[in-house]
Amino acid sequence: MKKLPSSAHHLVMPFVLSLLMTAIVSGISSVHVAGFAGAREVWFGAWLWSWAVAFPALLLVMPIVRRIVAYIVEAPGQQESDKKMQ
Repeated sequence: MKKLPSSAHHLVMPFVLSLLMTAIVSGISSVHVAGFAGAREVWFGAWLWSWAVAFPALLLVMPIVRRIVAYIVEAPGQQESDKKMQ
């Protein structure tokens, strides 16, 4: 299978993340509201609406999340370079 170019990473990551997360969350919500038997009837519609909102939202917030994470977490190799400077 031919892979997508690395330039697609910024779209593929939120796409896959939104598919999986909305499937899980809408499944849990559907079971909570309709019970196990009724969840099958409402889950797909709930998931589709959730994903339609989540994917564009992730495209908008992902750069902000990356900045927050970079502020909190050391970059790989940063600790070693800090030791060399001391």
